[in-house]
Formats: sequence, structure tokens, C-alpha cells
Amino acid sequence: VQLQASGGGSVQAGGSLRLSCAVSEGTFSYYTMGWFRQAPGKEREFVAAIRVSGGNSYYADSVQGRFTISRDIAKKTVYLQMNRLNPEDTAVYYCAARGQRIILSAIRDQSQYFSWGSGTLVTVSS
Repeated sequence: VQLQASGGGSVQAGGSLRLSCAVSEGTFSYYTMGWFRQAPGKEREFVAAIRVSGGNSYYADSVQGRFTISRDIAKKTVYLQMNRLNPEDTAVYYCAARGQRIILSAIRDQSQYFSWGSGTLVTVSS
């Protein structure tokens, strides 16, 4: 499975960006999709996840209320709408996928995702 992420860029604090991630194959409705990010000098961390079937979404505390994950089943694409960005959101954002349901207790665990995109850089200036 190939994941193609796009939509990164540079924005000032308080601004918005939308990331997209298209899945190349498989029955998209079976998937669990996630967004993770890695800031300079830090480990990669969970941002958000969505179960494609049903649309249940989950967020890291640091982005809850500012970021929204969604999906378009017909386009096999997942989105991450990022609002009220701040410099602490600066990172390379990675799209991740697993072609089946991930249990809730593990949905923030990056080892549960078997396919990864190449990452897209988001830079937020103050």
C-alpha cells in the first residue's frame, strides 16, 4: 500500500493548513488511518486517527479542538484540517495506515500502523 501525503507548507501562528493522504489500494473502508508528527530533535508522536468505517476519530490532547481528521471513502483519502496553528505544531507530518481495525487502546501506537507515507513538512512561524 502506498500513501501519498500532501498539503504541508509554511504558515503564521493562528493560521490553518489541510493535509491530505491518498491510499493507493485496498478496501479503504476497512482501514484505520493515522497522522503522526516528528518535530526537530523529538520522537515521532501521535496526532490523530480515524476508523474509516464509521468515522470514529481520536486526537492527541495537544491538538484536540484545533485539528480535525476526516475521510472521503470514494476518494480513498484522509484529511487533517489544522486550525489555530502554533509554532509547537512545526514538524514533519506522516500519514499512516493499517488495513484493518485497530483496537482503541492501541490506536495511538505507531507500531500498529503498517504503511507509512513519506511525510510532509509543516512550519509555523510566530
